[in-house]
Amino acid sequence: MTISFFRFTGLGRIWALAMMGLARPFMAATPEIGFWKLCGSGTGEGFTPVPNTAVYAILATWPDATSARLNTERAQVFRWYRRQAVEAWTVFLCPVSVRGAWSGVAPFQAEENKTAAGAKRLGGAVAALTRATVRPRKALRFWRRVPDISDVIGDDPNVAFKIGIGEVPLLHQVTFSIWPDTQSMARFARHDGPHARAIQAVRSDDWFREELYARFQVVGDRGTWEGKRPLERLEHAL
Repeated sequence: MTISFFRFTGLGRIWALAMMGLARPFMAATPEIGFWKLCGSGTGEGFTPVPNTAVYAILATWPDATSARLNTERAQVFRWYRRQAVEAWTVFLCPVSVRGAWSGVAPFQAEENKTAAGAKRLGGAVAALTRATVRPRKALRFWRRVPDISDVIGDDPNVAFKIGIGEVPLLHQVTFSIWPDTQSMARFARHDGPHARAIQAVRSDDWFREELYARFQVVGDRGTWEGKRPLERLEHAL
């Protein structure tokens, strides 16, 4: 799997917003692509319901690592996005644990105890992705919780990268974060704070119509984000 982030300025923001609709046939025609989604983001680090017209993302699955690297570099729609963006960063991932569905399908195939074909694992670095369709009547309560969760993740010294993205504002939310290892990610998830209390509320109050939770090995990246490579400090820690 790959997730590519793009930052736009000026008229590029208008172009990117339009491409949320116009890029769909070109995404579908991309060679070897499997499941894919075009996503916008929220303001700040993305964990708000207010759209950020500067940052967009493309999530895609591929049959193998070679195809992922080749097509995110050469496929027409990815080249268009990079040409218009002022910054682009792609993360290459191998799914190792998946639970739930996205738009009614299982988009990722877990590969336990191995990396994607041809990929070199980046130490113990892992990424967590959650995706939920929020029930409309629960949306206000959900978004009241999100800023507190974002603050706690931001205060965690282990998190190397975090962002909130989504397909539809307010009702579809995707969180993506990168951690140095599964232990640090698990400690955050188990900590009795805003995140744990929100998870409890999800279960007891039935906030979500559809949920997906996935964990990935981080196997590489290309480009920069905010002028640097977020994975660099994880490589230095090896």
